[in-house]
Amino acid sequence: MSLAQNPVREELLKKAGELPLRPGVYIMKDERGRIIYVGKSKKLRNRVSQYFMNGEKTAKNARMVSLVRDFDYILCDTEIEALALENTLIKKHSPRYNIKLKDAKSYPYIKMTNEEYPRFVFTRTRTEDKGGYFGPYSGSKIASSLLSVIYKNIGIPSCKRSFPRDIGKERPCIYYEMGQCCGLCTGDVSREEYTKLCSLASGLLKGNTASVIEELEKKMFSLAEEERYESAAAVRDSLKVLREIETNQKVLASPDENIDVVGVAKGESLFGVAIFIIRNGALTDKREFVFTADSIVDDSALISFLCDQYSNKELVPKNVLLSFTPEEEELELFKSYLNTLCKRKVNVKVPARGDKHKLCIMVEDNIKEKVLDTEKKNYSAEELLCELASILGTESIPSRIEAWDISNLSYENITAGMITLENAEFKKSDYRIFKIKNVSGADDYSSMREAVKRRFSHLSDEDPSFAEMPDLVLLDGGKGHVSTVCDALLEMHISVPVFGMVKDDFHRTRALCTENEEISIDNNRKIYNFIYKIQEEVHRFTVSRMMGAKLRTLTSSVLCEIDGIGKTKAKILLEHFGSVNEIAEASIDDLKNVKGISSSNAEKIYDRFHGEEK
Repeated sequence: MSLAQNPVREELLKKAGELPLRPGVYIMKDERGRIIYVGKSKKLRNRVSQYFMNGEKTAKNARMVSLVRDFDYILCDTEIEALALENTLIKKHSPRYNIKLKDAKSYPYIKMTNEEYPRFVFTRTRTEDKGGYFGPYSGSKIASSLLSVIYKNIGIPSCKRSFPRDIGKERPCIYYEMGQCCGLCTGDVSREEYTKLCSLASGLLKGNTASVIEELEKKMFSLAEEERYESAAAVRDSLKVLREIETNQKVLASPDENIDVVGVAKGESLFGVAIFIIRNGALTDKREFVFTADSIVDDSALISFLCDQYSNKELVPKNVLLSFTPEEEELELFKSYLNTLCKRKVNVKVPARGDKHKLCIMVEDNIKEKVLDTEKKNYSAEELLCELASILGTESIPSRIEAWDISNLSYENITAGMITLENAEFKKSDYRIFKIKNVSGADDYSSMREAVKRRFSHLSDEDPSFAEMPDLVLLDGGKGHVSTVCDALLEMHISVPVFGMVKDDFHRTRALCTENEEISIDNNRKIYNFIYKIQEEVHRFTVSRMMGAKLRTLTSSVLCEIDGIGKTKAKILLEHFGSVNEIAEASIDDLKNVKGISSSNAEKIYDRFHGEEK
């Protein structure tokens, strides 16, 4: 359909043509008013108009634009202000076609304290305290592994003692006895010896693992000769960790260079970005991201994503290399953002030749491999989902599946559990539990009806896990469950395929069903295993949550049987002691010390668990 034949597109183009030529953020909305894309521009009118003009567009852009029914905009004074607002809105609304951004986290560092006898500690805060900081690391795992080697094998103390104040004042701790601390507290370690150990530790954190490996090898052989085989084995395990670190910490630049190298790679459906972090010439860490098939990844989106990655100025090195050449406007925005953030000049370059160019190619090759590997896994998932769609006769591939189960003990704690799968993988962040409120007795049909209606009433919520419409609903039950849920959805004018997961007399998956027929999956091992996994997972999740609720009810009930103890006081006691066992073992004085528990209450609680003995 041409522009003239598309009244919606024509109206949107007219609205876009009335926008000012100023920096700002635009917000695309679908027919239900949901935000599906957020973007920024130095000149709003030009950028937004491009979406609705006839002309060549990427498949993802064309798909997004086809869903747009309206847009809003917010004017900003500067492009950097627009960048910050765009970031905030993406994090708040998680639009379907944007690269997903996560709230900034504090990256971990290892700090060498500025003391007479320095300590090495884990921290997420970098302050101007003259301490030596190593990192930042992309996660706590690598920082913790390095600290473990520094404590256990180099021998830096990990205790809370203060040196030199506590030297010779107390017996050495168990780590010294185990050979995992140099024993500075004994007074047998000179200042010079300790300084050497600290140099070894800081050398390791700077990427000089070779010298540490050499020292630990000597230590391992020495321990073996002394027949201290357990200690020697512990050093051997640390050597294995260090050699893995050494393999990853390739020397890629001159010893004084601190560089981040950003590489990008495009697959058939996915897009990847990698940031390799080079400190003192060695590769110390890397961050890799693969974006979903729906995400629109153009120069503007990439620069916004990189700015978000560098929202903490401590993460920004002196030099940043890009393997791609963004539009000049976007490149200048990135430079301006980094310079403003750091209050110093940050060199952002796109090298075309030489060693720096080779670094960019290496990073590109690495992220390309990850993209291709992810696509390969996704392709297997897509094949599986296509086959499931074919068996069920659904019109679309069920990329998002929601599965349901009901669990109860007698008439109490009736619970409906919903699990979610995206691209055939369990997405635990979107699991939900519904405590049934309006059903009397153990009525599975009515309970399922209530839970499903409550779930679909949240489609307009900003919570993306609820706002997303599933492509397929699976119920742990038969034709009656399917009929009940289909009727409920019909009342809500919602159309989504619903099937039951039928079990045999031995509670094993047997078939899928509609309201009227069963669809055998016995002869398709791949689909059978997939449905079996879903049925087991939704059952596990629902029962575990229901049992937790039941246990809490039973626990409170035991306490509420005591004269003078109601639900409020039972809750106070449990929060204070943590469990009924701890309450049972508490003395009368311990019980009296709980705020809200009187002396009379304390005596009655004690008597309940100890008879009349006091």
